[in-house]
Amino acid sequence: MNAALRDLPLAPYARIKRHIIEHIESGQWAVNEQVPSENQLAAQFDVSRMTARRAILELTQDGMLVRSQGVGTFVAERRPMLPVLEVRNIADEIAERGHRYSNRIITLEQDTATDGIAIALGIAPGNPVFHSVILHLDNDVPVQLEDRYVNPQTAPRYLEQDFSRETPNAYLSRVAPLSAVEHTIEAILPNAEIAAWLGLADPQACLQVLRRTWTSPHIATFARLIHPGDSYRLSGYATVPAQPGQGAQSQ
Repeated sequence: MNAALRDLPLAPYARIKRHIIEHIESGQWAVNEQVPSENQLAAQFDVSRMTARRAILELTQDGMLVRSQGVGTFVAERRPMLPVLEVRNIADEIAERGHRYSNRIITLEQDTATDGIAIALGIAPGNPVFHSVILHLDNDVPVQLEDRYVNPQTAPRYLEQDFSRETPNAYLSRVAPLSAVEHTIEAILPNAEIAAWLGLADPQACLQVLRRTWTSPHIATFARLIHPGDSYRLSGYATVPAQPGQGAQSQ
């Protein structure tokens, strides 16, 4: 191990993560190449196997590594991750990858709530709602079509915003702070219009996230987020507290 790396003021598991990331980003470890085992990393960094396992687990959750039971851990093909337990600004996600964010505003208007939208927003059918459709691009490549309905009670100036400069997510985070979120995730086949917006020449499955957000006590937004299926994968992590008198749980 590099002596300078050993001396970094990082937790032991974080030093191992840094070591692995540097080898991947420098090209020393290529996609699909096997990385050292937990035992090898533990010996190399003079730490416990559990510490090495934590580093590998977190990098697996981040999408940098992929584990194959009984075979080993390998450098993953990088794809952007959708953190399904979080609500993040897509512009920030793209910037963190070192890419350039831009968007195309397709629709920004006041609409009338259909029965389905009224149920989703917890309002009466026929009530006014704000509707936006925005195509988000990563280095000019479409990566998400955002079809969003907004409850005017929670963001009365929504239609006045310049969403070419600030995303709806960023704006709503300021004026209608999140108190709860609900996700429904499924694979869909896009219609011709959606496929054209996403630049899909051949029919392919897309990843659709239906998201409702609350700003207490109101439902603030209902959004349909559609991503090309070959460009994204899901990630999520949650802890489950053990019940009194029980050990670890699984399901």
